[in-house]
Amino acid sequence: MPLLEYLANGLVFSSIIVLGSIGLSLIYSIAGFANFAHGDTMTVGAYAALVTFGTVGGLGGAVLGLPYGFFVALLVGLSAAVVVALVTERFVYKPLDVGSIGLLITSIGVAFVYRAVVQIRFGADFTRYGIQAVRPIEALVPYGIRVTVHDVAIVISAFVLVAGLHVLLQHTDLGRKMRAMADNPDLARVSGIRTNRIKLLAWVIGAGLAGAGGVFLGLFNQLAPRMGFNLLLLIFAAVILGGIGSVYGAMLGGFLIGMINQLTPILSDIRLLTDFGAYLPYVPDSVGITIGIEYANAIAFVIMVAVLLVRPNGIAGEAV
Repeated sequence: MPLLEYLANGLVFSSIIVLGSIGLSLIYSIAGFANFAHGDTMTVGAYAALVTFGTVGGLGGAVLGLPYGFFVALLVGLSAAVVVALVTERFVYKPLDVGSIGLLITSIGVAFVYRAVVQIRFGADFTRYGIQAVRPIEALVPYGIRVTVHDVAIVISAFVLVAGLHVLLQHTDLGRKMRAMADNPDLARVSGIRTNRIKLLAWVIGAGLAGAGGVFLGLFNQLAPRMGFNLLLLIFAAVILGGIGSVYGAMLGGFLIGMINQLTPILSDIRLLTDFGAYLPYVPDSVGITIGIEYANAIAFVIMVAVLLVRPNGIAGEAV
């Protein structure tokens, strides 16, 4: 596969990771705990879009199709994730009188509940959206880039969502209040900011971005009840790499982790050679380890640790 195609796939996958990372970082900054159900919130969004599109061969894909069906399914998936997250926050997290560790452990249980409900309704097998497969964009094939309209739609939609969040945070009164609360909740409260309302809106935005990321993940790959959970560690790696509590750090961390994950196959021909034969009998002259796609997540975490050794607070520190 040409390098440009790896880069194109990396850009698409990074767009998904970025959306998940921003949502997780925003909820952590304002709600005050690491939500381990975030990945399964993405799964909820993906399966809500599946209901909209229909299963493979069903009428949903034939009626909706692209591009309108894509945006309808995106809106449905985003909305479903928001509703589920708000219900969970209102009836599970809010009544609990526990600290951040207790909420973290509770969110792990919530993730299992989300996943079980999805699996009961849709089964444990892989499935796909009920839309027709599309051919790669012909104009890009001569350059060694085989991307589809779906991939382009993912990147453009993710860019619009991220740009919209940037405008919200930097140029609106709500964004200033969110940044104030993330910086110092107590000071924000005594300053007259309705912190409960800001926290609720943070859940709306964070879950909405997670739902959108789940829809994109289902379009990029297959759907399965564990799809969001399998992505969760990469999302956490992106948040930690960018700087815990920093939305812009999460953007950068998500982009880097996504690109590293998809570029790993380029390393498949690299072998780490050491000359043991000159020193030890019955040992081959060189011992090699082939680096393949199965090591993609491990390499991403190794690079994350290497960066944290130099910058313990992450690339962007803790500022929103």
